[in-house]
Amino acid sequence: MAGQWARWMVLALGLALLPGAAPKTDWTRHVTVSATGAYVVGNPNAKVKLVEYASYTCPHCAHYANDSKVPIRRDFIADGSTSVELRHAIRDRLDFIATLLARCGGPARFFATSDAIFAAQQDWMDKAIGFERANAERLSKMPRDDAVREEARATGLFAIAEAQGVPAKKLDICLADTAQQKLIGAMADRAWNEEHIPGTPSFTINGAQVPNAASWATLEPALRAATK
Repeated sequence: MAGQWARWMVLALGLALLPGAAPKTDWTRHVTVSATGAYVVGNPNAKVKLVEYASYTCPHCAHYANDSKVPIRRDFIADGSTSVELRHAIRDRLDFIATLLARCGGPARFFATSDAIFAAQQDWMDKAIGFERANAERLSKMPRDDAVREEARATGLFAIAEAQGVPAKKLDICLADTAQQKLIGAMADRAWNEEHIPGTPSFTINGAQVPNAASWATLEPALRAATK
């Protein structure tokens, strides 16, 4: 009996080493960092390289994120044909706070946190409007990092990032991280002033701007054409 068991184990190990039995890469979990600090999900050698320019306070960006998050991963990223790079084109103070929090968990948590921020956009933006109206004068007199930290909590953005597994202590550090602040500012400056994006969301496929694509419905046909 022991000899038979040993033979079965040898056979099983032999099968596991066959080329066809190698585990398939889950490209939807493969996240890298570009030279400019943007996060990229998917196969680094993908045939199709999609760049998304996004703002967390942009309603159209939220609609795109909510509509695309399932099909783009399932139909384009998962098979290794497409990679997606998200570049921040921040537009205002609240967008800046959301971006610092989204990036705080690093590559492994970025896209899930980003999706969660977009999914709850209406809620935290409504809270932000009320909070800023009631506290504008007081916030203007506070040290910047203190004001940012208070607004992050009051709007619920802090809680969204924390729910994605980023510890509160780390989130506080990220909100005051001058290196990240400069990186995000430089990325936005390039988007608006060097790459001359027309607005958010904007997209490029393999370096070429996709015209009139501000939704998943208008972007998907261009992606499908590029992957053929």
